[in-house]
Amino acid sequence: MRDVAIIGAGMIPFGRRYEDSLLDMLAGASLKALDDAGFGSQSVDALYVANVGAGMLQHQTAIASSLADRLSLLPAAAETIENGPASGSSAVKAGLLGIASGYYETVLVVGGEKMRAGDGAHTTDFASTMTHPQAEYPYGVTMPGLAGMFARLYMDKYNLTAEHLHAVSIKNHEMGALNPYAHFRKPINREEIFDGPQAALRNPIVADPLRLYDLCPTSDGAAALVLSSVDIARRLGRPYVVIAGFGQATDTQTLAERADPTELKAVTLAARQAFAQANLRPSDIHVAELHDAFTILEIAESECVGFFPKGAGGEAALKGQTRLGGSIPINVSGGLKARGHPMGATGVAQIVEIVWQLRHELPENRQVPNAQTGLTLNFGGFANNVLCFILKRAEP
Repeated sequence: MRDVAIIGAGMIPFGRRYEDSLLDMLAGASLKALDDAGFGSQSVDALYVANVGAGMLQHQTAIASSLADRLSLLPAAAETIENGPASGSSAVKAGLLGIASGYYETVLVVGGEKMRAGDGAHTTDFASTMTHPQAEYPYGVTMPGLAGMFARLYMDKYNLTAEHLHAVSIKNHEMGALNPYAHFRKPINREEIFDGPQAALRNPIVADPLRLYDLCPTSDGAAALVLSSVDIARRLGRPYVVIAGFGQATDTQTLAERADPTELKAVTLAARQAFAQANLRPSDIHVAELHDAFTILEIAESECVGFFPKGAGGEAALKGQTRLGGSIPINVSGGLKARGHPMGATGVAQIVEIVWQLRHELPENRQVPNAQTGLTLNFGGFANNVLCFILKRAEP
């Protein structure tokens, strides 16, 4: 198996994109990544498109075939990849394996979702179809509901408080305000949201103990990457990023079937695989993008991947260790919490952010100084299908 490089990265701003179709968004992000790679009118060997909801929300399928035609990439191979909220990372994995095996030289990976096409109830139902079809979905279980149950158990077990959750939300909104691609680009006013007399109205309980500002928004958007062999990357003559390691693991679909519902085993296993393949340790990582669809997840994941001991992630966030300038900056993009969470795009967007960080291309107020290594963690279902990537900066 040969090394695989990322030579192009592109995104469009996440948020309410009512004027754009799903294909418009996918094409826009793809063209940005292709331009970044210097491809111009050059095609790629294969195209992988990550998307979860087009069949249900847009009544549209065969997305990859449509996009290959739209971008004039014919006769490139084209496939649509679906793995719930981890679809983006699964698409990157497919491209990675295609190049690592020697079968392809260049691959375009793009993820996108148009989730604000219907009303809130329709979108909630769409996301809820990821729950167990017999044991959970028929009884009205939602993803926020599962997150609320997990949060209560985790907080009780490790003595976490609402202050720890607030620290994650405040940090990620502050970073999102600096990110031109973020859905939410406004810092949180602590008194209005958490402490003041009107806080309960502005930040109501959604799934106890989680409140509105503990949840990511429903977003439209797309992100894309161009992967290639290292030989091609070197010929470009500029710094590039190598995928040093990846891991993937699964767990039971229902929380009730897990021996300890607070243990995110698939997260731990996927991270271990990625670190072993990269021959690195958690202390070697300079910047990370973790899947914070709910604030409690950033805390729990930061422990599962090995950045902090069990039960210490909340206090680390509260003390600023996960902020820009801290010991391990997490979600400098704003994370899902502020950048947004178009499901199919998220795993790709996490890697786009790390690529920009490792190429040292971001403004000073968002750049992790001299970052050389990065990690992404993409959470499928409720941690029942998880992927982790470790990326390294390389010189031509």
